[in-house]
Amino acid sequence: MSKILVVEDDLTLNAGLCFALDGAGYLSVAAYTCDKARQMLKSEQFDLVILDVNLPDGDGFALCREFKLSLPELPVIFLTANDLEQDELNGFDLGADDYITKPFSVQVLRRRVEAVLRRGNTKENSGFDDGFLLLDFHTLTAVRGGERLAITPNEYKLLRLLTANAGAVVTRQILLEKLWDMEGNFVDDHTLTVTMNRLRAKIEDDGHIYIQTVRGMGYVWLGARE
Repeated sequence: MSKILVVEDDLTLNAGLCFALDGAGYLSVAAYTCDKARQMLKSEQFDLVILDVNLPDGDGFALCREFKLSLPELPVIFLTANDLEQDELNGFDLGADDYITKPFSVQVLRRRVEAVLRRGNTKENSGFDDGFLLLDFHTLTAVRGGERLAITPNEYKLLRLLTANAGAVVTRQILLEKLWDMEGNFVDDHTLTVTMNRLRAKIEDDGHIYIQTVRGMGYVWLGARE
């Protein structure tokens, strides 16, 4: 059962969201302030955060920036009345998986929650180790043949998505949706290709092939193949 933290200072709306999420089979936990959300994130593990921007003791953007430092793969959906394009871009720049403006449909919210959780649960994939390549997504460590690798944040995102779906095609569209660069610019198709080629050069050698390109579709994580 996926556990969702709902950070919303409107008590009625928060209760309604939790009721709807619980009814859909999730376990929801309510927080009404940034401080309470921080406490919950430190003491419990969550699969998703639904986050308002305007909170009584701070703003959701700052809170997201803060907890993403220690929980970079924790999915976030912003749910806010801030409907300006720049606000939405700010949310995605901070690593949001979705941005929903009020008023909204509860049915649509539930579908978007389902889609975000389907793309990758933070508890499902902690790493990969075949004796040659070690990936630890909790400590953001990558080692190939005993040598520590310099892996960028976007490369870690790629590795986590691919290894979590080992043996299945991860489409280019899904990868593009998950990759935002550090300047807040959406990663385009060419950049994805370049990033993937650079990543393969880092982790593979002639005797260890991990990623297969499926032309016109995406990529498959194979694991090591001699």
